[in-house]
Amino acid sequence: MSKKINDIPEKDRPREKLLRKGAATLSDQELLAVLLGKGTPRMDVLMLANRLARVMDEKGLDVTAEDLKAFEGMGNAKATLILAAIEFFRRRIKPEGAKIKTPADLLPHVRHYADRKQEHFLCASINGANEILNIRVVSIGLIDRTPVHPREVFADVLSDRASAIIVAHNHPTGDLEPSASDV
Repeated sequence: MSKKINDIPEKDRPREKLLRKGAATLSDQELLAVLLGKGTPRMDVLMLANRLARVMDEKGLDVTAEDLKAFEGMGNAKATLILAAIEFFRRRIKPEGAKIKTPADLLPHVRHYADRKQEHFLCASINGANEILNIRVVSIGLIDRTPVHPREVFADVLSDRASAIIVAHNHPTGDLEPSASDV
């Protein structure tokens, strides 16, 4: 049996939180929950959003209606809403072409990975004009580590014909200090 939205304290409900604190404060799952509106009889909207976020992490912007409709409760209406939102923002806010002067310039494009519960290793392909070509998730690991093989890092970078790369990963533990494995 899924939780009803009324069972969640009002301060933790995604819509109310968005109105109170702004969309930027919501996790990816909470943003998806706002778009979905409601869950199913067996799965509350936050649980459904969490599962969808995992598929969207894997598929990226290439997620399809079939990928989304594989979940119970995701019919044409919800799948097309999600796909339309992705396309709308793909057309307006593209990391591709954003100028990178320092690695810190990448932060606005990857900040949304900070709230993930597993470590995500990312690779940004950069062209000769220091513009972002693409940002990809290379590996998703555990709470405190993620395995990364150079082959996985460079495969897409080579197909992008990138001149440079920037790699980054989140720390789900919240510790901002690099671990021994990070350096």
